[in-house]
Amino acid sequence: MYRIRAFFEEIVTINDEDWKLFSSKLEKTEYPKKTILLKTGQTETYLSFIEKGAVRLYIPGLENDLTFGFCFENQFVCAYDSFIRQSPCTYQLETLSKTILWRISHTDLQEIYARTAIGNTIGRLTAENLYLIKSDREQSLLNQTAQERYLSLFKNRPNLFKDIPLKYIASYIGITPQALSRIRKRIS
Repeated sequence: MYRIRAFFEEIVTINDEDWKLFSSKLEKTEYPKKTILLKTGQTETYLSFIEKGAVRLYIPGLENDLTFGFCFENQFVCAYDSFIRQSPCTYQLETLSKTILWRISHTDLQEIYARTAIGNTIGRLTAENLYLIKSDREQSLLNQTAQERYLSLFKNRPNLFKDIPLKYIASYIGITPQALSRIRKRIS
């Protein structure tokens, strides 16, 4: 739980009273590898902080899934659009390794926003961070070649390559696993 406070303290100072209320609402959960955290059609009711592990966001397909996001240790993970709207999700979240999450419910988070001095600031900064990750990925898909996207991903997010199958990485950068294999051979 100290990692969450450290994450917040990098952004803004949080007083002990606000932290006490916030931390009292957190629930620790553990999941094995390949656990579906949220299925298509379900509504996201938790915002989670990853203490350990990795989570993939994807649209399930008949032949191939379309991976569009990864979240790692010391990051928040959530089907954020479903969470904000409290409406059914159009994609799924799955653990890629043994994962430990600290979760707060939508209802409890609304209480934090209302009762603490820092809640709204933390919410805004977290939302801005999630937006920038999404925007950077969209712009890379529009402005870079597949090889440039791969090299950029390798440089900026090297933890992707530790335990994540290459087929998920290929999907994330918008190419087939075969095309990724050719790129990797070319740059080796």
